[in-house]
Amino acid sequence: MIKIITQELEIESNLKQRLEFICEFCHIKPTIINGSIRKIDKTNLSYIEPHKIIVKDTTFLAFNYSTDIYVGSLNKKIKLVELEDYIKNLLNA
Repeated sequence: MIKIITQELEIESNLKQRLEFICEFCHIKPTIINGSIRKIDKTNLSYIEPHKIIVKDTTFLAFNYSTDIYVGSLNKKIKLVELEDYIKNLLNA
């Protein structure tokens, strides 16, 4: 039987502050959900689940120490500095 071990990852404080500041500037309150590490017991396989930032029914994914933010899935990414403009366009749509 496969045993999966899940450990919650705390979002980096600098990243959290930047995200909250960007959302505050856009006059919106984000929902931030910490990511996790999922390991398969007795193997060297692991998966890092990114942190989720939910803004107006849109999920953004972020990893600690990264300058990229992923929109919806890992297929579309934007730079963290572009997030403010992206959220403003999202709110005006």
